Amino acid sequence: MSKPNIIVIMTDQQRFDTIAALGYPWMKTPNLDRLAHEGAILTQTFCAAPSCVPSRCSFFNGQYPHNIGVFSNHDPWEHSWVENLRDAGYLTVNIGKMHTGPATAECGFHQRFIVENKDRTYDNEKYRFFDEWDKFLLFNSQEKPTRDSYQSGYPGYAHALGAYEWPLDEEYHSDEFVGNMAVQYIMEVSAEEPLFLQIGFPGPHPPYDPPQRYIDMYCNVDILLPCVLEEELANQPPCHGIYRQETIDGNHDGVKWKHHPSKEELLRLRRYYAANMTLIDEKIGGIISALSTRGFLENAIIYFTSDHGDCLGDHGHIQKWNMYDESLRVPSILWSKDRIPAGTTHTALTQQMDVADYLLKEAKIPVPLKWDAQELRLGENHGRDYVYAEHAKDNVWYGSSFMSMVRSNTHKLVFYPEEKYGELYDLVKNPTETINEWDNPLYASIRSDLTQQLLKFRPAVQ
Repeated sequence: MSKPNIIVIMTDQQRFDTIAALGYPWMKTPNLDRLAHEGAILTQTFCAAPSCVPSRCSFFNGQYPHNIGVFSNHDPWEHSWVENLRDAGYLTVNIGKMHTGPATAECGFHQRFIVENKDRTYDNEKYRFFDEWDKFLLFNSQEKPTRDSYQSGYPGYAHALGAYEWPLDEEYHSDEFVGNMAVQYIMEVSAEEPLFLQIGFPGPHPPYDPPQRYIDMYCNVDILLPCVLEEELANQPPCHGIYRQETIDGNHDGVKWKHHPSKEELLRLRRYYAANMTLIDEKIGGIISALSTRGFLENAIIYFTSDHGDCLGDHGHIQKWNMYDESLRVPSILWSKDRIPAGTTHTALTQQMDVADYLLKEAKIPVPLKWDAQELRLGENHGRDYVYAEHAKDNVWYGSSFMSMVRSNTHKLVFYPEEKYGELYDLVKNPTETINEWDNPLYASIRSDLTQQLLKFRPAVQ
């Protein structure tokens, strides 16, 4: 079989529980459901960092953050295994978000149509960077909605929790723009070589601001809500409290958080978040149709995933920068007409980078010498005994200098160097991670064993 076309579709900050076919019937995601039913669902896939840059860099390099020196959203990265595909004869194209540093890094792509975060400008010492969406808005005399415009101009901002109705016409929404641009490119591209296409949607990253049409689809939909008790908050490490207070005091990505949001406020937030995913799903339907029309699906692999998740109120948190499953467990779907049997469910622990190993091997391209990814054997439920994640101090997460996570099927440990506190969860008895067993003497041996696993993972962790 000849080299497959490879299409990687990646959202930004999407929780696992946002696709109906993954077991969440309140979601309206028919196109992702189709990919899931016709392909493989990887139910236990974990990213290597709970924020955009280190997670994406890890996936696109097949290495953990400590092996590439990218630990936070401010660290630069310019290289990836896309270079291996390009050197092996692939036409390599990025449409949408990659979050490289700098934003214009080549990163192995022949061509990039860059769209970055939804509400931000990007500056360096010499010039402001305008991405493709910025230019589209500018040329159409549209003012880009930002965290500042929502704060100053949205009625009820203090209670919105970052959820707003998109204020412009639907065509100007960033996810609409990326989806339409991808379809246009697919319909017009002419190439004899195999295609590697990365499509990066900026949503459902906040501001949580879908167009009204999608909000209306969820106006009467019940969505599971968290129940956060003061006891859980009291047993969280101090760095969690610092972060939560920062999100309450600040305006990060248009989100002003609350100590105790009401059920009505949380339901509204989650409905808007779900609505943004339905918008993206609709765009993915158009992308699949265009790929089919042009014949790209006859020999292709599609991988759909996200860079990390979002707590959306679970554990009293908003956004990410923590090691809960809501931040680290990502949706993960592989589809291929002839390579992957329909209805495959892979339940073994998987590091997200393991899918990169699968993609390169299916393309018959040797993996790089520096490689932490492991073989992915779909359908055999063969996987890892442990998955890992790590992150350094960031502009919003500054209560700890560093944190490392190790997770098995039964337990999770989060380690903070030079601190006496930590996190330990019994995932069998307490799968929602609401009871911290770090100081429980009954878990001393498990804490010791998992700490030793972290030392093997990264000796400098202590």
